[in-house]
Amino acid sequence: MDFKALPKIELHAHLSGSISRQCLHEIWVLKKERGETELEDPLIEMPEGKHDYDLDTSENRVTGPYESFPKPKLTTTPSSSFFPLFSRYIYGLCNDRASLVYTTNSVLSDFAADGVVYLELRTTPRAIASEGMRKDDYVQTVLDCISTSNKSSTLKTNLILSIDRRNDLPTAMQVVELATKYRNQGVVGIDLCGDPAAGDVSLFRPAFEEAKKRGIKITIHFAEAPNTTTPNELTNLLEYQPDRIGHVINVPDDVKQEIVRRKLGLELCLSCNVHAKMITGTYSDHHFGWWRETGCPIALSTDDVGVFGSTLSNEYRLIAEHFDLNRKEICDLARGAVEVIFGVEEEKERLRSMMWRE
Repeated sequence: MDFKALPKIELHAHLSGSISRQCLHEIWVLKKERGETELEDPLIEMPEGKHDYDLDTSENRVTGPYESFPKPKLTTTPSSSFFPLFSRYIYGLCNDRASLVYTTNSVLSDFAADGVVYLELRTTPRAIASEGMRKDDYVQTVLDCISTSNKSSTLKTNLILSIDRRNDLPTAMQVVELATKYRNQGVVGIDLCGDPAAGDVSLFRPAFEEAKKRGIKITIHFAEAPNTTTPNELTNLLEYQPDRIGHVINVPDDVKQEIVRRKLGLELCLSCNVHAKMITGTYSDHHFGWWRETGCPIALSTDDVGVFGSTLSNEYRLIAEHFDLNRKEICDLARGAVEVIFGVEEEKERLRSMMWRE
């Protein structure tokens, strides 16, 4: 089966994590020539074939508001820690309007080339002080790239704005305001993401209640890490009435039953979970096998293709191989994601007409 030709829907892709290493390298070359960076070449910092980035942030813990990351530092050996890779490296390299435009266009082009026909790209709004960019400017810049792409590509993209677990409540409320302001320009929802060991999610209740009141769709990173996922946290997250949840790995039976009862959309990321050792075992041990029997709609997703190196086409290939899915089952899986997109009914109709039926 030609998995690249299969029309696919991607609902759990982070903008910064989806930037290819080659794209980062091209930005680095330009900045190095102009004397604008002391960071190591991305092809050395993130060597080809290295995908074993884990969620352990016990060293170099990043805390505080999103804008207060430590100054990027020159590294000599590649790190295997996932979150510091962003806070200490990728954000330090992509720290101006030009690199934001360049990387966003590159990410959109890569997803289109992989046969993705609908994408909900997510990003945490960033202020870039050196550029005089406010978070508002950041969101508008990304949306401008998306608008231009949508006019000329079979890929149609919408944007989800993320609240980072390291944020405070005013910052989270600002994300809700930005989502409201730009909802008619391509923002279709908000997300809760970030280091699962950081922050107290109950802090964000007013933000999610306000989002729900305004009719803004909600997706949440859910039960990612075993040592940081408590019954109290999962209860809080479900009380925020999410429309979809991502990862859903370390879920107790009673919470599983509630998720199934609600028939929540599930964003499952095979390679990310295996490479980051978020699950025990390998691809065939992935919880996709359990969830697919529940009737919950599943959106197979990449999470961070630039980090974990697996395109959405490859995710479908892995699922077919390790769970023995035939062509019809693969087409049914891909088509099932249509019903849980945050896009409008007109977009769902377009996708239904494009998705293969076998």
